[in-house]
Amino acid sequence: MTDLATHQAALAGHLERHRAEGIQNLIGGQTVPAASRQTFATTSPVDESHIADVARSGAEDIDDAASAAKAAFRDWAAWDGAKRKAVLHKVADAIAARADEIALCECWDTGQAWRFMSKAALRGAENFRFFADMAPSARDGQTLPSPNHLNVTGRVPIGPVGVITPWNTPFMLSTWKIAPALAAGCTVVHKPAEFSPLTARLLSEICHAAGLPDGVLNLVNGFGEEAGKALTEHPDIKAIAFVGESRTGSMIMKLGADTLKRVHFELGGKNPVVVFDDADLERALDAAIFMIYSLNGERCTSSSRLLLHETIADDFEARLIERVNRIKVGHPLDPATEVGPLIHQTHFDKVTSYFDRARAEGATIAAGGTRVGDQGCFVAPTLFTGATNDMAIAQEEIFGPVLTTIRFKDEEEALRIANDVAYGLTGYLWTNDLTRALRFSDALEAGMIWVNSENVRHLPTPFGGMKASGIGRDGGDWSFEFYMEQKNIAFATGAHRIPKLGA
Repeated sequence: MTDLATHQAALAGHLERHRAEGIQNLIGGQTVPAASRQTFATTSPVDESHIADVARSGAEDIDDAASAAKAAFRDWAAWDGAKRKAVLHKVADAIAARADEIALCECWDTGQAWRFMSKAALRGAENFRFFADMAPSARDGQTLPSPNHLNVTGRVPIGPVGVITPWNTPFMLSTWKIAPALAAGCTVVHKPAEFSPLTARLLSEICHAAGLPDGVLNLVNGFGEEAGKALTEHPDIKAIAFVGESRTGSMIMKLGADTLKRVHFELGGKNPVVVFDDADLERALDAAIFMIYSLNGERCTSSSRLLLHETIADDFEARLIERVNRIKVGHPLDPATEVGPLIHQTHFDKVTSYFDRARAEGATIAAGGTRVGDQGCFVAPTLFTGATNDMAIAQEEIFGPVLTTIRFKDEEEALRIANDVAYGLTGYLWTNDLTRALRFSDALEAGMIWVNSENVRHLPTPFGGMKASGIGRDGGDWSFEFYMEQKNIAFATGAHRIPKLGA
């Protein structure tokens, strides 16, 4: 196993270029600074050190990128699907070849642990391969005959699209949005999160070097209220795919309304994991811990509410406290680290503010609830017990390594608690009663439900949420439903009579 020192030495080599060149935009195949020549700094949450200066783009840069995407669209959309498949497989190959570099930069820029980011980079390659293989059939439709017409359906790419990605696992999530857009025949303007812009630049370089034509993928860095706003409002951008906070999704809908922008949102979650007394408690414990404390708890599908049947709650919580206290917090490049620092001081302040709120509301901090060390944004994995579902810690998305347990007496109460939040992204159910599992899953207000499992992503299945957790679905053909327009062409048969007016 590669050790911390080896990772640090490799990272230093990669960062040297980024510090020297800065993180620039890629527009129309050209590496360019922001038109204003303004920059902002991206810093590491590990030790608050400077990583690189990043282009602080605005409306002029977005206009240039949208123009480049529009100019490239017709030729790219006209590419044969097999040809698009080939170039996207080259992108996947290059991602796999540079997986260690991507993971190291991601760890340093986001604070995520190496043990997860080393796999996330390869998942990015998998995303490109999956949608590359779908490219040849992206435009396929159906034949739907009627008595007097032959109806032929088909799909065409919608046009230039905007992709706005978040700061948590940004590389993998960027590929999850960009790969299907490219496979569908769309051109893209990508605006990554300002907190973690490093690997977006790597992805744009990889795509360009793999043979993606100029203007097909454009990268514009900047802040949401400047570059993001301009992208959302731009008339040449036909759709916005966004991953982030529910509040930001609402703002994007408002800003895009004047241009009738199509939107796809993957937003927040306050996801329940419900454990009944007949469950495999050892596996349920492993899954509950993994789904909130891996990836620093900074993911929308984390199981941040643990609903426990009252007959098993005491023992389950005791075992949970013991395990949570053993989770290793440390340097993200250390292969032994399980939880690294939170993304940024702003987010650190938000997460830690819930410690006082939990005490004020009457919950117990059974584990964690403290800062770790005196440098960087490290937080101890935290467990709140004795909570009720009306508390802020049970209702609001904390988005950190923080778990809240709530007890229930029967299935009816468990379902009421599980559904009593604004969100509806995922749910996790633990029971060996198949009838109960089907009944509960059917009534649970969530777009994705795992029964007796942690979140295991299967790319052909639909990914997305209900209520404040989003609009639309990713995955498989659902991604093409968003990035493409459906067309129907009706051919009249000889038997069709046209009504006569004025004859």
